[in-house]
Formats: sequence, C-alpha cells, structure tokens
Amino acid sequence: MFLNRLPRLSITVIAGLAAVILLSACGSDPSPNADDTAVRVSPATFADLIAKPATFVLNVHTPDEGSIPGTEANIPFDRLRTRVDELPADSSALIAVYCRSGNMSTLATVTLSDLGYTDVIELDGGMEAWRADGRALLPPDQAGRKRG
Repeated sequence: MFLNRLPRLSITVIAGLAAVILLSACGSDPSPNADDTAVRVSPATFADLIAKPATFVLNVHTPDEGSIPGTEANIPFDRLRTRVDELPADSSALIAVYCRSGNMSTLATVTLSDLGYTDVIELDGGMEAWRADGRALLPPDQAGRKRG
C-alpha cells in the first residue's frame, strides 16, 4: 500500500518544492537593471534637464572619451565611493549621469543610490545616443568645466 502512494507522494513533494523555488525567485533579479535607481531618458530629455542650473552633470565613463557640454565632473563609475566628496552634498540634488554606451552609467546609478542619492537620471544609450541624435561632444579632458 505504501509503495502505491510513493509515486504520487514524490510528485507532490517535487511540485511543492518547485513552487517554493519559483515563488522565492519572483522579483529577485541580481542585475543592476533590476534596481530602479534611475530613470533612463532620451538625449532630448537629457539635454532639457542638464540645461537647468541645479542639475549636476556626471560623466562616469573610463577611460575619458569626451564629454557632453555642461559636464561638471568626470568620475569613473568604479571610483564614485572613493570620490564622493566631488558629488553634491545634497542627496536630493538631481544628478544626470552618462557614459559612452550606458553600461557604466547603469552601474553608477546603483552606486549613487547606495550612497543615498534619490534623484538620478541616466542618458539611455550614453554618448553614442547623444552623438547619434546630432549633438556635440567635447574632446577628452574637458569635463569639470563649470557652465558659464
């Protein structure tokens, strides 16, 4: 009699374990893209937002391959924690972050969120999208120049 129930019991146990595993995995994507730390915006929207004087414009690409006019700081994405003194003191300040293609800036948005920054936008597609939209880039070593 016990042997007759064994296949049915095994299927029930396996189904239960599968359900637990699937439910525990729901919404747990470990990639930076799963973390809604920043809003990705188009080059046109990014341009509108960085034109506002209160926006802090941050290039996180390494090595330096140029920058968007108005960039206030060039801090490599993997050095943000050690160079936090170069970021706005106000954690609610709008930070507009970008890199060459979007990969490094996505990682940077996670770090900025970890550092307590709450208003971060990211240029979708980075400088490549900016240039493809017909917008100019400054040559390397020109970031950090205050807007006049």
